[in-house]
Amino acid sequence: MSDLRGELIDGRYQIGAVIASGGMATVYSAIDTRLDRPVAVKIMHAHLAQDEDFVARFIREAKAAAAISHPNLISVHDQGWNTGGTPAVFLVMELVSGSTLRDLINQKGRLAPEELLPILFEVLSALAVAHKAGIVHRDLKPENIMISSEGKIKVGDFGLARAMSAGQTLTVDASILLGTVAYLAPEQVQRGIADARSDVYSLGVVTFEALTGKKPYEGESPIHIAYQHVNDRIPAPSTVVTTLPKEVDELVIRATAPDPDLRPTNAQELLELVRLAQIAIDPSNRQLSLPLGLPPMPVPATKTVRPKIKKPKEVAKKADTVLVLQNKYSDTGEIRRRTSKRVKRNRVIAISLAIALLLGVGTTWYNFFGPGAKVSIPSIVGMKSNEAINTLVQAKLTMKITKEVFSEEIGKGRIIEMNPLAGEKIAADGSIMVTISKGPERYLVPKLSGLSLPDASALLTKSKLVIGTTNYVFNEKIAKDLIISSSPTSGQLMKKNSQVNLLISKGSDLLAVGAYAGKSSDQALTELNEAGFNVTVEEKFSETVKAGIVISREPQELKMARGSKITLTVSKGPEFVLIPTGLLKADQQSATKKLEDAGFVVKAVVPTKKIAGKVPKVFRVTPVQASKAKRGSTVLIELK
Repeated sequence: MSDLRGELIDGRYQIGAVIASGGMATVYSAIDTRLDRPVAVKIMHAHLAQDEDFVARFIREAKAAAAISHPNLISVHDQGWNTGGTPAVFLVMELVSGSTLRDLINQKGRLAPEELLPILFEVLSALAVAHKAGIVHRDLKPENIMISSEGKIKVGDFGLARAMSAGQTLTVDASILLGTVAYLAPEQVQRGIADARSDVYSLGVVTFEALTGKKPYEGESPIHIAYQHVNDRIPAPSTVVTTLPKEVDELVIRATAPDPDLRPTNAQELLELVRLAQIAIDPSNRQLSLPLGLPPMPVPATKTVRPKIKKPKEVAKKADTVLVLQNKYSDTGEIRRRTSKRVKRNRVIAISLAIALLLGVGTTWYNFFGPGAKVSIPSIVGMKSNEAINTLVQAKLTMKITKEVFSEEIGKGRIIEMNPLAGEKIAADGSIMVTISKGPERYLVPKLSGLSLPDASALLTKSKLVIGTTNYVFNEKIAKDLIISSSPTSGQLMKKNSQVNLLISKGSDLLAVGAYAGKSSDQALTELNEAGFNVTVEEKFSETVKAGIVISREPQELKMARGSKITLTVSKGPEFVLIPTGLLKADQQSATKKLEDAGFVVKAVVPTKKIAGKVPKVFRVTPVQASKAKRGSTVLIELK
């Protein structure tokens, strides 16, 4: 920040000491060398002077403040751009010597209602004039309420002021909230919208802080404090200072209602509540002060003027003079000539006076009763169309819709902008041009199932939407490369250029599957596993199918999806088999081998005593040879 002390700005303002410095500008004391009077000069920081948006906002401060005049408002004298020396965008204001409401709160800790209500009265008197002119302050806080050394209350720093028709609180570039977050109304935080009721909320928070010595919400970050304003309710001041009367509780509760419709609609209505609170607290004091904070005007005493009675000598002298004149112009022709000139002159004067009177009456009629009569434009921003029309009709104005645009903040059918702006004056029966909100810009997701990707892309482009991700899966009902479904689904409303994800068919994944009955289980397993099927084998006895041969396959469809589960039933051979013959007189080893090859379990009974040189032979088989028994059952052979 460059130090401009000692410089002469715009060839007129001699810069002095720094009074205060903020995020946008520095305020200096200065001398207006042309009028030889002290002033305050607010100079925008040099790095912000390069930003057109900040410059526009700075100039808007000057225009907003200069548009209204009130003894309790810091007046704006001048605004310009210094080009003779250090480049600087500046604003010249009334210099107020004194302190702020913040200083008073810090000094006393907290204020009694009897001390605070008169201050609020003067603040609201000034703010009511601003609201009537369609100007919202949007940054009311103790730092912006000045108390002059003479005890006069002044409201200043309309740096965030804007006509009500402008509406928004968010900056275009960074989308950050302007205004001190501790005093912002919920609608300013949520929707970036501010009107007169937002100023009422801020003053309600100021009242709470002044009466209790603390802000209603504290937090580690501005976002945390803003969240509390949106989701919580400002408590009654008596929850902090229990001795406070219920009248100030009601004042704060009503002013800080989360719903703007439940608050006083403007500063004038809040002023009446302050007046009622003062009367309730002190019935003997039924008037805080005059609305403008001015002393009563003295009433002049009535003075009787008596006509001066002329003395007889004076009358005589007058008569002598008349006689002399008569003698001087005794000539009859001369008298007639002069008389004629006087009559003509008087006639011209009379006609001129009559014309002037007629012009004055006509002008008055034209301006106040006729076509030239001017009416003040009420604010209709934020209203629904029918409400706006009714409001304008009452003001003898009409509404003309010139544009309809989408808006994320302003509901469908409500007024976004108006031209001329609220507070200006135009001829009766004039038209107000308005921009109407079409509500949030949303587009319907079309039905896309069954379409090809190019067709779906064209349809989405027409619907102001775009293709997101595309995933491909096998599908038996939707042909290859056609869309199966979308996410979001058809019929949903989406923001412009939102992505719609698509699921696209890879076509059928069915494979031809052989019957495999009569084939070896090894062959069937190899082929089915290689094709990607999930194969399970079940074994079963069969009197007709050899062991190891496939009896059947389940399911029996000729085509199946890859990965499907298939069950093969494989023959274990016949359940009952013949007991081999030729077992009698065979040794144990030979008999056991024949029976096991036939699928039986063998149990042998050998003699307890062995005869040297003699090999035991089978002499009995149970069940008998050539009979049938279950495969796997036990056959008993006895040897001797």
